[in-house]
Amino acid sequence: MRNDLERVRQRSMEEYWALVRRRRWWILLPLFFCWALVWAVSWFLPATYRSEALILVEQQKVPEQYVVSNVTVSLQDRLQSMTQQILSRTRLQATIDRFGLYQNRRNSSFDRPVDAVEEMRKDISIETVRSADRPGELAAFKIEYSAGTAELAQRVNSELTSLFIDENLKSQQEQAENTTAFLESQLALARSQLEEQEAKVRAFKTKHFGDLPTQMESNVQILSGLENQLGNNQRALDGAKQQKLYLESQLQQYQTMQGDLVSNDTSAAPPEVLDKELLDLRTRLADARTRYTEAFPDVISLKQKIGETEKLKKDVEKEIAANQKATKTSSGVGAASTDEMRYDSSAPVMQIRSQLKANEFEVQNYQRRADDIESQIASYRARLNMTPETEQELADISRGYEESKANYDSLLQKQNQSQLATSLEQRQQGQQFRIVDPPSLPDKPSFPNHFRVSLFGLALGAGIGLVLAALLDLTNARVWNEKDLEGLVPGCVLVGIPRLSTEREVFFDRVLRWLELGAALGMTIVIVAGNIYAFYKG
Repeated sequence: MRNDLERVRQRSMEEYWALVRRRRWWILLPLFFCWALVWAVSWFLPATYRSEALILVEQQKVPEQYVVSNVTVSLQDRLQSMTQQILSRTRLQATIDRFGLYQNRRNSSFDRPVDAVEEMRKDISIETVRSADRPGELAAFKIEYSAGTAELAQRVNSELTSLFIDENLKSQQEQAENTTAFLESQLALARSQLEEQEAKVRAFKTKHFGDLPTQMESNVQILSGLENQLGNNQRALDGAKQQKLYLESQLQQYQTMQGDLVSNDTSAAPPEVLDKELLDLRTRLADARTRYTEAFPDVISLKQKIGETEKLKKDVEKEIAANQKATKTSSGVGAASTDEMRYDSSAPVMQIRSQLKANEFEVQNYQRRADDIESQIASYRARLNMTPETEQELADISRGYEESKANYDSLLQKQNQSQLATSLEQRQQGQQFRIVDPPSLPDKPSFPNHFRVSLFGLALGAGIGLVLAALLDLTNARVWNEKDLEGLVPGCVLVGIPRLSTEREVFFDRVLRWLELGAALGMTIVIVAGNIYAFYKG
């Protein structure tokens, strides 16, 4: 056996070709019958048709710089979620009942119906297509469904495609609406919190009205104004007090003059005193005019005093003139004239007393006004002293208000954007699925592929034929040529005797060769025709 194997290894191509020629029918017949069996069996297998549909993922039609989508789930995750929902038992069972699928399939092990839902899941294939421009991003996906007939595969695939498109629309709208509803609820909560903070700030400002940090500048201005008013009031008060002293001195002079008139003492010279007073008042007026305007209260007060003094001087001069005239009259009328003079001189005294009384009321008013202004000044100084503490308390309260306001503004902006995105989804202007290739109507079955099965049958038959030819050649040892004889006999071949055939044998050999050629040609034609038919039928 080892020697036979060594001889096989040492054979040339001519010897292999001689082997094929000797065992040609052991090769051709298994090849033909094996191919014919496989080819015939393939046509009895149940055919499966596959319908394909391509769905394109369209981006939203409105640029994202204007409307930002509020659906944050990635398309890959959303597609997986939709696939799980559509391939759920409830959805698939409804589709199976609608089209009457898998009613005749049975489990060969237990002769009972198979799980139709699981069978349909096996027949559905979903393949994603990545974008060439944007690596890693999903650009489209393909849905395939296999069924026993081409029409059924197309109808079921159309149903699955519609389910994916409808589920995408429903899923995006639900996510957008849920996002908007969540933001609205959070915005309502933020609004209530903001209102609470506003109420606290409002109550604090109401309680501390007047000593708020924002009112500090106005308080300083008011305090400065009050201090100026207090100074003006104090100057006016001083002027009123001086006026009082002046009126009291005038009253005392008139009273002295009346005593002189009664005692017929005319040596007093009240006009000289009044001239001195007028000179003093005019000097003070000139000094006041150098520092103040004509509308200043001190200037006005001095002008009034000068006028009153001048009037009083004229009255005194008239009285002195009347007294001098009265001394020249007779003594009979002296007593009566003295009474009249006393009556006449009492008129200026009453006038001065009334002015003095008015001056006392004026002093009281100025004093009361000064007390009120001092009280207000103390109040505003207390407010200014309380401003740092109030500012700290207001900062603590305002911090919560600012945080609530920022949170509210942020949620309001997000809610407005979410409403725009939701409106975009409702108008179907967002990211959508669009059918590029509708479910196809297959013209060839996807399984079995008769052409491939036919080629497989040819390869299997050729392999079996070659194995049989090799086994027969190894087990049936013969001397076919001179080289084989040299391995068996130590001598060398000197003469070769050709085969001598009769005419009859030659005739039958020729007929046999033609029959073999016709049979081989017939088998070749059958195989080629069968493969061509299988290629066009799928």
